Amino acid sequence: MSEKKKLSIGDVAKLLEDPSADHRAEAAAKVSAEFSSGALSDSERTIAEDIFRAMVKDVEVRVRKALAESLASNPDVPHDVALTLAGDVAEVALPIIENSIVLTDADLVEIVRTRGVDEQLAVANRIHVGEIVADALVDTNVEDVVAVLVANDGAVLSENTMGKVLDDFGDSEKVNAPMARRKTLPIGVAERLVALVSESLKDHMVSHHEFSPDMAADLLLDCRERATISLLEPGAGSPDVLALVEQLHKNGRLTSTIIMRALCVGDTTFFEAALAMRANVPVANAYKLVYDQGDLGLEQLFEKADIPNSMLFMTRTALQVAAEMTVTSGDDREHFKQVMIERVLTTCEDDFDSDNLDYFIGKLASSNTKEQAKAS
Repeated sequence: MSEKKKLSIGDVAKLLEDPSADHRAEAAAKVSAEFSSGALSDSERTIAEDIFRAMVKDVEVRVRKALAESLASNPDVPHDVALTLAGDVAEVALPIIENSIVLTDADLVEIVRTRGVDEQLAVANRIHVGEIVADALVDTNVEDVVAVLVANDGAVLSENTMGKVLDDFGDSEKVNAPMARRKTLPIGVAERLVALVSESLKDHMVSHHEFSPDMAADLLLDCRERATISLLEPGAGSPDVLALVEQLHKNGRLTSTIIMRALCVGDTTFFEAALAMRANVPVANAYKLVYDQGDLGLEQLFEKADIPNSMLFMTRTALQVAAEMTVTSGDDREHFKQVMIERVLTTCEDDFDSDNLDYFIGKLASSNTKEQAKAS
């Protein structure tokens, strides 16, 4: 402490006995500030810690609150002081509960299990929430607490814990929306969650989270088809294909498989934009290379975009069918997809890898089921 602020034993006694709660609260803040400055000698730190232990027993809430707010972010506060403040009334406890790294996971679990919603929310809001603490918060079964927890990317949530959250609150947008926006999600959780969230969040998830190849393709194509259909709605704007492609590429999800599957259900716009992005050329240039009558352009574009050469024949077949179907299918998207998949399967069956073959057979079966339902 500086000479001006250095405390003697007599000073400490006066601070503790001051009849004015405001003065004691001010003293609590000043002593805490000196303690946090790192400028105290060992003996002075001992005096300061003794002051804290006396002040946590002060009858006035404002004094204990001033102490808690001043010490909340200090990593050197004695554990017993932090724990006493955390066990105080909410007004005193919340700054410590939310911010103090002195509290252990065991302390926090006990707080979650024995205190009220305000204290549980404070725990859920911490910069870091360990796995056992997160599990305790989920076990509260309080929607607001769980919503804050899943929105906190500093919270460690196991796949089992996320599954429990979806079991209990999957239909709650307050919970499923922030979960969908988490930086990382296990594939199983993402695939389960996507069926629960809004359409706009589906678009976010397909470009930010991992899915199995088949589901990733289905989500992407559904997203693109909704955008295409929206063009028919009065006042609707043009879908921003480039923005979607750029987001997918940025997150490492603009795969050859997704690009080819998009083409094979007739989405040539996405196909062209995706190749342009992967090859790092303007879309107009990619368009010219795709439709180069000599076939050399598409081959070189594939090479630059790092698309397997084995996909060239399938691509040329799909492009030819798409050109024909644009003239003959009108606005019937389901019929367009059905004929496209049938033709590509018939012409290129020997060139499909087993995963893509199974995928397109599944899509064809789905299209046929929809056609039969429509006919009946």
